[in-house]
Amino acid sequence: MNLKTIIFVGILGILPGKACAANHTPEEIVAITILAEARGEGEQGMYAVACVIAQRSIERKLAPDKVCTQKWQFSCWNPNDPQKSKLRRLLSVSQAKYAKRLALNIMNLDRSIVGFANHYHTHRVKPYWSKGKTPVKVIGNHRFFKLK
Repeated sequence: MNLKTIIFVGILGILPGKACAANHTPEEIVAITILAEARGEGEQGMYAVACVIAQRSIERKLAPDKVCTQKWQFSCWNPNDPQKSKLRRLLSVSQAKYAKRLALNIMNLDRSIVGFANHYHTHRVKPYWSKGKTPVKVIGNHRFFKLK
């Protein structure tokens, strides 16, 4: 990147793979991830996605917000995701209060609810990593997997 690009990117707060993450607290990043990935799944679905974030945080020895913004881990933070431009607004949707509570308590969630899953996908997609794998849980439209 040249200096002009860096200044422009800095003004917008957009970095490849980070999608404005620099403009949010760690708890907001986690809440945004929960909302972007599961706000249409109700509280149970949001809780389940939060459990996956917590499980990955433990397994990878990374802070939950760092897990959320790792490249190609949660589709809402992917550079080509259509929700990317709307992430900031998610903190004001009706489900945001619950997502923020989950984010504040992320490391105290009962991860057994999703069978200590560290991956999930919606029923609409079939990622390469799920081929031949059996979900440990199905909650709403999400299938949860314990890989490795």
